Amino acid sequence: MKAAQWSPEEKRAVIRDIPIPQPGPGQFRIKMASASLCHSDVMLAEVGHSKTLGHEGAGFIDEMHESVADAGFHKSDKVGFLYIDGCCNQCAACRALPLHCLGGKQKLHGFSTDGFFAEYAVVDAQNCVRLPDAIDVKTAAPYFCAGLTAFHSVDSCDLTEGQWLAVVGAGGLGQFAIQIGKAMKLKIIAVDINDETLSLSKELGADAVYNSRSNEGYVADIKQLTQGGVDAACVFSAANAAYSSAPSLLRFGGLLMAVGIPPNPISVSVKDLIGGRIRIKGESTGSSQRMQKGVDFFAKHRITTTVEHRKLEDMNDMIDELHAGNAMRRKLVVF
Repeated sequence: MKAAQWSPEEKRAVIRDIPIPQPGPGQFRIKMASASLCHSDVMLAEVGHSKTLGHEGAGFIDEMHESVADAGFHKSDKVGFLYIDGCCNQCAACRALPLHCLGGKQKLHGFSTDGFFAEYAVVDAQNCVRLPDAIDVKTAAPYFCAGLTAFHSVDSCDLTEGQWLAVVGAGGLGQFAIQIGKAMKLKIIAVDINDETLSLSKELGADAVYNSRSNEGYVADIKQLTQGGVDAACVFSAANAAYSSAPSLLRFGGLLMAVGIPPNPISVSVKDLIGGRIRIKGESTGSSQRMQKGVDFFAKHRITTTVEHRKLEDMNDMIDELHAGNAMRRKLVVF
C-alpha cells in the first residue's frame, strides 16, 4: 500500500510502498477514506521520527482482531477514531485525555506509531466511534482532533443563548468553534491576524471579526460592542501574544478557555483569579467516552469541515504551506 512517511535523513516526506498492516489484539484495520494534516504533524520534522504521517483520519472497518469481534462494530462500518493506541481507558488520565494514560503503553498515531496518511491503518477499537449517516466519511478526518477539541472547548464554556464568545485564532479549530458556537445560538467574535481567515470566519457565521494586528483599538471596539466584554474567550492560537491579550477581552467573571499550546509559559494575575475577575479552564480532544456527544452534534447541526483537497503526493508542499502559515483550510487527502 502507499503511505506518506517522514524521512529523517532527507528531512522530507517520502511516498513509500509498505505492507498492509494486520490488526493486533484490541485493534481494527481501517480502509482509510480521508486523512487531514495538522500543525502537530509538521512537528515530526523536528523530532526525527520515521513513521507514517497523520493523526486525523476516518474510514471503514476492513478487518477486526478476534479479541474485538464482539465490540459492537461490524466490517464495513464507517468510523472515526482518536489518534491514541494502547491506552487502558480506565485510569483517571484516560478519562481526561488518553494521551497521558498512567499505564504508560499508549502510542500516538503519526508520532510514536504509524499514522493515517496511508491506504490502510490499524487503530484501537475502544477509541472508535461509528459515524452517523449525515457525516461524509470522505471529509470527516478533521473532526477527530480539531473538531472534537473545538467542540469540547466551546461546550465546556457553559454559555447560554445570546452570550458572547471570542474565538481567538480562527484557523482550523477556530473555524469549527465558530460553527459550533452559532449552533448553540451564541454571539461570536473572531480574532485573528489574517484578513482572509477573518473573511472565511464571516462566511461561517461570525457576528463580528477583528484583525488584532492591523486594528490597534480592537480590544476597545470589542468592549463597546459587547457592552463590557465577552463572556468567554477560547484561545486556539498557539501564540503567547494571543494569551497575553485574551484576558482583556473578558467581562468581569469571564472565562479564558486555553486550547492552543504556546511555546512559552503564560502569565496570569493571581489577584484576578482569586478576585473573580477571570476564570481559566483548558480543553483538548478528550477521551473516547466523550466522542459520541461531539459526533452527534456535528451530524445534527451539519458542522462542516472547511477543507482543501490534495493528493498524497503533495505532502511536502502541504508541509511547506503549514510552515509558511499559508493554510487557511484543512489540507485533506481522500483515498
